[in-house]
Amino acid sequence: MQLHFIDADVSLPTTSLSRITIFTCVLRRSDNFEQNTRNCRALQMRAEVHRRRSLSVDSAERTAAIREQYKPLHSHVYKLQEADLAPEFLQAVKYCLNSYATKEGLLKLIETEAAPRVYRFPVFTKEFCRDLTEELEHFEQSGAPRGKPNTMNNYGILLDELGFDEGLISHLRELYLSPITSLLYPDCGGKQLDSHKAFVVKYAMHEDLDLTYHYDNAEVTLNVSLGKDFIDGNLYFGDMRQVPLSEAECVEVEHHVSQGVLHRGQQMHGALPISAGVRWNLIVWMRSSQERNKMCPMCSKKPTLVESRGFADGFTASGQGQNASCILE
Repeated sequence: MQLHFIDADVSLPTTSLSRITIFTCVLRRSDNFEQNTRNCRALQMRAEVHRRRSLSVDSAERTAAIREQYKPLHSHVYKLQEADLAPEFLQAVKYCLNSYATKEGLLKLIETEAAPRVYRFPVFTKEFCRDLTEELEHFEQSGAPRGKPNTMNNYGILLDELGFDEGLISHLRELYLSPITSLLYPDCGGKQLDSHKAFVVKYAMHEDLDLTYHYDNAEVTLNVSLGKDFIDGNLYFGDMRQVPLSEAECVEVEHHVSQGVLHRGQQMHGALPISAGVRWNLIVWMRSSQERNKMCPMCSKKPTLVESRGFADGFTASGQGQNASCILE
């Protein structure tokens, strides 16, 4: 299996990629392979640093254009109401808010999957999923600019650029998901999830069909199936990324419309191909600055930070708040 690291990136300009590709081909024909390989990696790293520094500017430009050009179809989906949430989800959240709540008690209210520490439960009503999907498709067809959701999925939408962060995603994370993650994942930042990155991904015939084995730029991830009608496409989970692939076993997890799958971000996972239909998924990467300030999950080093917009990559810099990204230097 091929290992990838997903983050919040958009594509490099074609000219930059061409230069890197050409340079790589030349290096591989030279005699000093090891030295040239290091030079190639250094060039690629400089290109990555430059790209990351430009992300904030590009995103701000798209956000401004969307506000000017796009008129929503269903304005109510931008602000979360309790009526939009599944009764089973509200029951689990209500339990977690009690002083006597325990992990064992919570596990009686949600489904535990065979994959280690992977859980499944309804999140939204099917009516809300339908309206949200219609809104996403309306935006997709509007011609307004949009960035790639991450470095692996080619089709999808960055939800902060469309205006979903404050009224929908932040409320979902702070009021409803945090009580649950505090009990399930206290050892990996589940009690201190203070930022997020949210996006939707789309799978369809002649577009993206699946998602290869990877781990997320997150401490905890929520993956909600929004619809529409599709066949196959189960998720699959292995072990944490530190465990050698030869020692890990994968387990399939069914993903039903309106249900969310909750897991640790650094746990290896993927999505099997759909064989028919169209599938939309809402992904929320929840992040703990307390955890990632110690070590960047991308470069596995103490992060070197650059100021950025919004929640950025979930790092915090002294006096700046949650607006920093690691530039991998």
